[in-house]
Amino acid sequence: MEFVNGEGIEEIRNIDLTLIRRYLAAMKDKEYSRSTILRKTSSLRSFFKFLTRRGILEQNPFLILHRMKKEKKLPQFLYVYEFEELIAAPDSSPKGLRDKAILEVLYGAGIRVSELVGLNLDDLDLSRGYLRVFGKGAKERIVPLGSKGCLAVQIYLQEAREFFFRKNKAADEKALFLNKQGRRLSARSIRRLIDDYVRKAALQRRVSPHTLRHSYATHLLEGGADLRAVQELLGHVDISTTQIYTHLSRDRVRQVYKKTHPRA
Repeated sequence: MEFVNGEGIEEIRNIDLTLIRRYLAAMKDKEYSRSTILRKTSSLRSFFKFLTRRGILEQNPFLILHRMKKEKKLPQFLYVYEFEELIAAPDSSPKGLRDKAILEVLYGAGIRVSELVGLNLDDLDLSRGYLRVFGKGAKERIVPLGSKGCLAVQIYLQEAREFFFRKNKAADEKALFLNKQGRRLSARSIRRLIDDYVRKAALQRRVSPHTLRHSYATHLLEGGADLRAVQELLGHVDISTTQIYTHLSRDRVRQVYKKTHPRA
């Protein structure tokens, strides 16, 4: 409405396709991302739909606006050597042992940060190397965790969790990963601790919990994993979501070319 008023329009009935296009152009001039522009236009389309249903407007000008396609960005991921530098950053203190286990689970099982913070002790089957996680829509799935991940979690449980648990009488007895008050760690805390270790490891890039999930999927596919299997491991309902991970490093592409092309 600020934009509309700035254009000298006082009545909402006078908003037309030409004005909407000028609004989109103004957002592009401000260098808004495509996803931001899509979100704003989608909200306005719904709002104008509401106005037409109530009889306030005769037609929805957003319905004749050409729908923009959402841009698909290649996911950022760490190379194996970068993760090795990151996982070497935590020390041997209780906090360091907990954080090392967190990093190993995020990368070793490829789970979302929301799934990680929701883990309970009875979701673990370390003897067989499995975790039970609850994904989007509370959908349950079983994911494997490698030997290094299982070892890191086992060391945390044996040598560090009690340190956090005894700090508070109201500690969460079920939660796997605890904060210094003995309560369940939050997603924000996970992001913050990763930022700290990225700085400590001197990695020249931004790394989030989802970066480790991206790395997990990328390294599985580069190692020859089947796309359907990766879809199942990630908990994706639609395989098109998994297909964004089919990008390969230039070195991998070159290796495949040399190995398979008759004129390489």
